[in-house]
Amino acid sequence: MVIEQFKDAFIDEVMSDEWQEEILPHKQMMAYYRCAIMEVETKYRVLNEELSLCYDRNPIESIHSRLKSNASITKKLKLKGYPINVETMEKYLYDIAGLRVVCSFKQDIYHLAQCLLQQDDIRLVKKKDYIQNPKANGYRSLHLIVEVPIFLENEKKWVKVEVQFRTLAMDFWASLEHKLRYKKVIDDDKESYIAYQLLECAQMCNDLDDKMSSIKEYLE
Repeated sequence: MVIEQFKDAFIDEVMSDEWQEEILPHKQMMAYYRCAIMEVETKYRVLNEELSLCYDRNPIESIHSRLKSNASITKKLKLKGYPINVETMEKYLYDIAGLRVVCSFKQDIYHLAQCLLQQDDIRLVKKKDYIQNPKANGYRSLHLIVEVPIFLENEKKWVKVEVQFRTLAMDFWASLEHKLRYKKVIDDDKESYIAYQLLECAQMCNDLDDKMSSIKEYLE
């Protein structure tokens, strides 16, 4: 109890001045995002259990969740030129609540995405397919922004969650690319070389995914 009180006091202290008038609404909204993450994560744990019986394997290798920090939320709202309040946070930021679903094969990604979208309590807000259309740096993933209902004491509230789907190879590349670049100042003469090498590695990972899928199809 004391630890929780200390944590809450610390969070209030470090929150920027812009949030001070909305501390309680902000805390409530962040709690809603945590609940939304739990809802979507539970859906995928149930699906993984069912599909493991149908196909004699688990299509989901791992599930990771994250909630954007107050500092990140404030920074992003400022960059977009929006007022710092709960209303704009909820309306304009789609990635505060996030879930990453790591799959065995590319085919699993699209199947699991479809399984989620066909559920009658899920609303699709936006879809970005970086597998079919990779980013310039080589990043591959399928991103869905969905709304999921959470049931409160006296109401039902729809909350946005970003779900990212990757294969093991895609996740390996994205994780290491982030570690290699995180908070590093890279000289211009090295930047082009590193970008080329990382792009080449991304293509290798994609080739590996395709090869593994071919082997799977052959065995079936």
